[in-house]
Amino acid sequence: MSQFDCIIRSTRIVTPEGPQALELGMNDGVIVELSASISGSAREELSFDGALLVPGMIDAHVHFNEPGRTHWEGFATGSAAAAAGGVTTVVDMPLNSSPATVTPEAFREKEACAAARSIVKTRLWGGLIPGHLHQLEPLHACGVVGFKAFMSNSGIDDFPRSDAKTLREGMRIIAQLPGMCLAVHAEDEALTARRTAEAIQLGQTDAASFAASRPMEAELRAIQEVLELAGETGCPLHLVHVSCPEGVALAADARKKGIDVTVETCPHYLHLTVEDMIRLGAIAKCAPPLRSSPQREQLWQSIARGEIDTIGSDHSPCPPDLKEGRPFLEAWGGISGIQHALPLTYSGGLDRGIPVQRLAALLSTNPGRRFHLGPDAGALRVGAPADLCLLMPGSGQAILKSDLKDRHQHSPFVGQIPAWKVRRTWVNGKTVFAE
Repeated sequence: MSQFDCIIRSTRIVTPEGPQALELGMNDGVIVELSASISGSAREELSFDGALLVPGMIDAHVHFNEPGRTHWEGFATGSAAAAAGGVTTVVDMPLNSSPATVTPEAFREKEACAAARSIVKTRLWGGLIPGHLHQLEPLHACGVVGFKAFMSNSGIDDFPRSDAKTLREGMRIIAQLPGMCLAVHAEDEALTARRTAEAIQLGQTDAASFAASRPMEAELRAIQEVLELAGETGCPLHLVHVSCPEGVALAADARKKGIDVTVETCPHYLHLTVEDMIRLGAIAKCAPPLRSSPQREQLWQSIARGEIDTIGSDHSPCPPDLKEGRPFLEAWGGISGIQHALPLTYSGGLDRGIPVQRLAALLSTNPGRRFHLGPDAGALRVGAPADLCLLMPGSGQAILKSDLKDRHQHSPFVGQIPAWKVRRTWVNGKTVFAE
């Protein structure tokens, strides 16, 4: 008779073929058995009728801001929120930490912070900015998963946007680095800067004016430009936080032409609209801005067609005083959402009839594969790390501010009622969250 560290019984386990009535045994942090009935004993046996056991989310788009802006978030509070949301791996962006992760020295400093304080697995992005092209190869040697660039103003002085020359030269270098891709914030700077200046001149600083200052046209112009550069340079491209179905369609057309491009969208574009931003205020401010209700539903249709590859939270928190008591145009643009990215995605997707295994791929398998995090990253199979999330049907209770684990406990998802909630999260077989 086998001895396990833990056996999970009476659950539906989400496999690439769909949910199955299986039992799971884990030992030494690894899934060692998946079968209809496990014979053996364990130090811990769990049974959850009606539950879904899914692979833990790989959130490849977070801003934990440490070192330098730990008062905005930090690895301790950020990873606690991640674990409470079923996230087992995060990939931290090169900003808004200070220094930004654009040198090997900054990489090692941030890596040490994560090792000391994160309760989930953590990997790091490097940055592509003007004047630092010579740092791309050394950062690759450090172990970054890829590089991030902004085509518009990032809002952070030590992470300036990349102009066309920087993008082209950087992408040529990245194309030669094994396993690397460039993640791009795609908005046209000339258009957004002009629209913003006009709004300020007219004294139009409210939420609706902000949305008008960053129109869909700005996103589409930038996506088209960087797709052309990807075709020219051969650089693998990852479009982050695509907010509109038209942007997804541009990438889909480019993929048919042989361009190596993947698309990320975010839970806030799938669950909130520009009307929510106007109603909720700066807590729902992000860039690109939230779009219309029809565009939100068309993004879900893009997911159903397999045109979107990954979902990332773009968790970008800040202290309350950067959101409150100031004109909307001046408020920090970032949404705190890591704790509810996974349950909201499963809730919204299953409600629309999207197969659960496709949702698992978006949240877990695809980011693991795209960013070369290991052959078993994001997988739920024998031999894979026991990075797992247990989802239970929701009780009809709304998300409360007091439930939030991030440092400042503010999120535009407060008040939403997910159909599924995270009951337990394991990283390498160790429980890091239990309701």
